[in-house]
Amino acid sequence: MLTGHIRLQCPILVVDDQRDVRFLSRRFLSDAGAKVSEAEDGEQAVAMMSKSMEDGCPFDLVVLDMQMPKLDGYETAVQLRALGYTRPIIALTADAMQGDMSRCIASGCNNYLSKPIDKSALLNMIEDYLNSTSA
Repeated sequence: MLTGHIRLQCPILVVDDQRDVRFLSRRFLSDAGAKVSEAEDGEQAVAMMSKSMEDGCPFDLVVLDMQMPKLDGYETAVQLRALGYTRPIIALTADAMQGDMSRCIASGCNNYLSKPIDKSALLNMIEDYLNSTSA
């Protein structure tokens, strides 16, 4: 599917402990017009989300790695939901097996993508979520 027509005029939080994954995600999302913020781990993501919600400007969407040190993506999703964050969370996982996918959804994620990141799949999924929440 073509991704050139996708325009993301929104703030997105990318959470991944791998710098190269954050760089690639930022590139894909920024090129589509999103304002991207990055967190290196779940603890930083929860703190950033908490501040953005206190400031009245929560992120429109979170792209969240599941396999991170300190606070993994599953627990991060649980904590983001506990903060009252109700917008979409897309899990990134290298382990795209059925049990892992179910665990992503059970922890509070709306959907998941496997690594390596497919630019088209990522942008189309985000666009679908943003269009459905703004309708």
